[in-house]
Amino acid sequence: MSKAFTRLGKEIVMAVKESGPSPDTNSRLRTAIQNAKGVNMPKDRIEAAIKRASSKEEKDYEEIVYEGYGPHGIAVVIECATDNLNRTVANVRMHFSKGGGSLGKTGSLDFMFERRGIFKVDAEGLDVEELELDLIDFGAQDIYEHEGEIIIETAFTDFGAMQKALEEKGLNVISADLQRIPTTTTELTEEQEEEVMGLIERFEEDDDVQAVYHNMK
Repeated sequence: MSKAFTRLGKEIVMAVKESGPSPDTNSRLRTAIQNAKGVNMPKDRIEAAIKRASSKEEKDYEEIVYEGYGPHGIAVVIECATDNLNRTVANVRMHFSKGGGSLGKTGSLDFMFERRGIFKVDAEGLDVEELELDLIDFGAQDIYEHEGEIIIETAFTDFGAMQKALEEKGLNVISADLQRIPTTTTELTEEQEEEVMGLIERFEEDDDVQAVYHNMK
């Protein structure tokens, strides 16, 4: 939970610095606040992050993506937000090395992942088929229910249109993210999976890391 709060606090800061402190005119901030509420981040902590970001003394974060291979040839993409690039790249290289992988060149794994919008909506009172008909014109490509939530997938370019449509329909959106979905996956043995997950966990524990993606089945 604390890791999620740290990640979302950074996202709020970056959103405010990019387009201002008003969620009414800043869609990225609106999304960040929505996602923070989705993991029960306290309201005062959200407001403190917005206030902190508005201060000139608050450090700037740079967003950067690293790519490489984990054990058994598994592709790994790491999204980071950092105020110290030298520290971050050194840590990423160390995690790969200690986790049995290697850091690759930027852009070398782009072809293995597709960026997609993933929205999670509270399923209570909703019919999946009706919702699909309502949202298909806004870019909905796949809609399904999972554990009390309706998952809506869109193309990267339709993320904004879908976000706006869900807001206008007054739906209870739990989270909205741009994720990297592997175009193909690699199946491993249980023992091999544990090795890869050891590397993934190393990255997820790093404060500079916002998200980690891989193509392990």
